[in-house]
Amino acid sequence: MGKNTTPSRALGAAKRIPVTLGFAAAVLVIGLLTGSLWQPFTASDLFPSVAYGLPALGAGRWWTPVTGTFFVGSPWLFLAGFPALAGIGFLEYRRGSRVAAATFAVGQLFAVLAAALLLWGGSLLPWTWAQQQADVLSVGPSAGLFACIAAAVALLPSPWRLRAWTVLLACLAVALFYYGSLPDLERLLAVGLVLGVTRSLRPQRVNVREQRLLAFVVLCALGAIEILGYLAPMTGPFGFSAATSGSWIDVAVNTVIVLVVATALRRGRRWAWIIVIVYVALNAVLVLLLIMVLPLAGLPGVEADLGADVTSVLASSALWIVAGAYFVLVRGAFRARPRAQLGASLAPTAQEVKTALHADGGGTLSWMTTWEGMSYARFGSGIVAYQRRSGVALALADPIGPEAERAQTVRAFIEAAEAAGLAPCFFSAGEATHAAVPDGWRSIVVADDTVVDLPGLQFTGKAWSAVRTSLNRAQREGMTFRLSRLSDESWGVRQQLSAISDSWVGEKGLPEMGFTLGTLHEAADPEVRLALAVSPAGDVDGFLSWLPVYGEGAIRGWTLDLMRRREGGFGPVMEYLIGASAQQFSNEGAAVMSLSGAPLAHEYPADAGVIADLQERMAAMLEPVYGFASLHRFKQKFHPRYETMYLLYRDEADLTRIGAALTRAFLPHATLRQFAAAGVDLVRQEH
Repeated sequence: MGKNTTPSRALGAAKRIPVTLGFAAAVLVIGLLTGSLWQPFTASDLFPSVAYGLPALGAGRWWTPVTGTFFVGSPWLFLAGFPALAGIGFLEYRRGSRVAAATFAVGQLFAVLAAALLLWGGSLLPWTWAQQQADVLSVGPSAGLFACIAAAVALLPSPWRLRAWTVLLACLAVALFYYGSLPDLERLLAVGLVLGVTRSLRPQRVNVREQRLLAFVVLCALGAIEILGYLAPMTGPFGFSAATSGSWIDVAVNTVIVLVVATALRRGRRWAWIIVIVYVALNAVLVLLLIMVLPLAGLPGVEADLGADVTSVLASSALWIVAGAYFVLVRGAFRARPRAQLGASLAPTAQEVKTALHADGGGTLSWMTTWEGMSYARFGSGIVAYQRRSGVALALADPIGPEAERAQTVRAFIEAAEAAGLAPCFFSAGEATHAAVPDGWRSIVVADDTVVDLPGLQFTGKAWSAVRTSLNRAQREGMTFRLSRLSDESWGVRQQLSAISDSWVGEKGLPEMGFTLGTLHEAADPEVRLALAVSPAGDVDGFLSWLPVYGEGAIRGWTLDLMRRREGGFGPVMEYLIGASAQQFSNEGAAVMSLSGAPLAHEYPADAGVIADLQERMAAMLEPVYGFASLHRFKQKFHPRYETMYLLYRDEADLTRIGAALTRAFLPHATLRQFAAAGVDLVRQEH
């Protein structure tokens, strides 16, 4: 069955795009018959009879806008044109054959006829470029193909639609302003027609972060185009110029300035936006002055006075003015202040967060939000605990506060983070937060919270044999279990706990992880309990730390954090400690015991996608160092139920920064040497 799936799917897809396949076949057959597959068709005797353009229409060859569509001028254009068929194929697949055929035909005919009309009007003026292009004949379906590409772009979901429009229009504008052939004009006209009909380019309707990202891309593109002027001659509507001769030092300095300003735009800085607007205004003034002065002083005189090529100046200024319209439309996105505080002006303290947890409760990871290194943002009665890392507002778990206001708190945090120039995301969030994020947000399952329900818990039956055996063996060997607090233990016990932890850390090659994995420092909290396994000789063979889980004003459960054992101690010490803890928590009336989630240890379905594959590869590489998968398997001995924990983020463009932020959050004190040493250990394990 599996071997026939791919061919059958391909056949089914092919049946849905008959116009695309038929057009491709027609162009190929004509290419074979005319020899244009291996030699330029422009040299053929047939070319003047079928090619379109103003001369053909002036001579009465009215059929050429149709016939010229099916011929290709040069062999290399076949290589460039057939990938463009993906546009018409996607459009036909999504909207049907009639829409695709109509878009192609109307776009092609409109572009050919509108270009002829514009060039006819331009040739009546003293405009050399228009006069030259008015005498040009051309063939090819590029205008119709680009009309279909534009229509396909209009079907993309946000934010990819705006990104694709930006790239498409930027490429067409550069091609026209700098090189300005007849096909360049026709392609821009065809795309402009589709844009006018669909009205799908609305930068004001996307989120603030997307507006800033596009401003960054646009400014970097303008900087790259400036470099292009030094490398290639220009033949566009503004005239002809040779490649600019100048100092590469000037180019390098300009590039650095552009990157600095572009980076500030991506972070929403107002000063960067003001610099861009001032520069756009100066370009607009320059263009107006040149338009007024050129008829009086002539091109050579103006170029001599400026010491620059007017053609390149006009082309560059025109692009800046076009881009300036975008910057004006999205001006509200550039109001971020560096290190701006999120939420209310008076941020909550860690003690206030604990008070909120006591009153309103929280999830199994909520107590981790009280640890050092966290920042807090208050929105009404809700609080979000987060870390600011690598340009990311990395929120941990679910918002704290009244449950009825949590969805509103999620939205307010996202808006505040974006306004501050940060990429918002939630790590290890539950279903409620997953449901509260805006439409279009993405999610990745990062772990499964392993929850054991304590009421009526009995370690009976074959399924609990491993836990029951560890409890019985501990009793025979004289092991002692006690639940305590770190501050209540003697100096000698505390030293043993430190030694066990230091030994565990030393074996890893990396410092203890943070963020959702605590240390003895966090275990010193008076509300955190320690589970100790003490041998008859008084040695601590292993210990756990348990974080409180509040609900309805009281502790409703406990979450496992630290798990440490002494080398050479009691064998099944972890099963013993967890089993004995569960018994005591159950006797105390607790409802749940969470064994927490092991990062990168989620079991994915077969069709989970590329991101799941990437996470599984990462888990396989990190397993020798941190043992996430083996820890996940160990927890299955206690037959928990699973609650999904998500990473919630805006879109894939944020993942690189989020990955860097998570790395620094989990390993805030790791040095490059420690990362390198861990890498060596990974390689050794692989071998």
